[in-house]
Amino acid sequence: MDGEKTFRFGVNLVLPGSRDEWVAKCRRVEELGYDVLSVADHLGIAPPFPALVLAGAVTERVRLNTFVLNAPFYNPVLLAREVAGTDQFVSGRLDLGLGAGYVKAEFEAAGMPFPGARARVDHLELTIKELRRLYADPEYAPKPVRPGGPPLMIAGRGDRLLSLAAEHAATIAFSGMAKVRDGAPPMLATADAIEERVQFVTERLDGREAEFNLLVQFVEITDDRESALREIHARISDTLTLAELAEVPTVLVGTVEEIAEQLVAHRARFGFSYYTVLEPNLEVLAPVVDLLCRR
Repeated sequence: MDGEKTFRFGVNLVLPGSRDEWVAKCRRVEELGYDVLSVADHLGIAPPFPALVLAGAVTERVRLNTFVLNAPFYNPVLLAREVAGTDQFVSGRLDLGLGAGYVKAEFEAAGMPFPGARARVDHLELTIKELRRLYADPEYAPKPVRPGGPPLMIAGRGDRLLSLAAEHAATIAFSGMAKVRDGAPPMLATADAIEERVQFVTERLDGREAEFNLLVQFVEITDDRESALREIHARISDTLTLAELAEVPTVLVGTVEEIAEQLVAHRARFGFSYYTVLEPNLEVLAPVVDLLCRR
């Protein structure tokens, strides 16, 4: 495919519901041709590990991913047990996504202090190293399916976090968000800012292979791309100009064919071959997934 990495597409499930609703949408993710079914880690939605075990029981092919665990919420030793047990129960289809956490209100709701960015990344690093240490022990139980544990995704945007990702992760998930005051609401980054983050990571990979993921914020299939972009621009509280919004890879707007070409162009510019959409866009992006998978 143009000499580039093959595309992968994932859906991050974020809407709570009944067991039957969960089962139906998990099956729908697989039916529509997505490669990865992900579960977010926020209060008020399905708990990640039980949700993924149930997803594994009712699907056959899709990878199952935490997108992404808020590492400071977890004791690394207890987390290692949850991860390894879940990996067993889904027959090795688990991908482990980790982040440093950013929603201050969730720490407060959990009765936990909200550490500074440095302390949160410290805990993420500790978690990564502790998982590796435990899974390297031949006596460790429960054993993950593959030696060393499930493939690791690390998500974020800061220098130190992305340096950790370049050292440890099979998949590096870029937030596509601008740098803001710690604990403030996220805002879309410009295409140039995202490209700078990609270059930062690429330099630190030093030739090591890693997959680049991006979480897409807006998807709209339309014959009038300009009008749709204007409507999105009017809705969001952001600092991007309309021209900048039209360029960012976190916003996919146009016909099915136009969005497919946007993804090909973004892959060439940024190296993104793995895209994740939020659950409300599950059906919206599906025709694009189908088109690119048939190419």
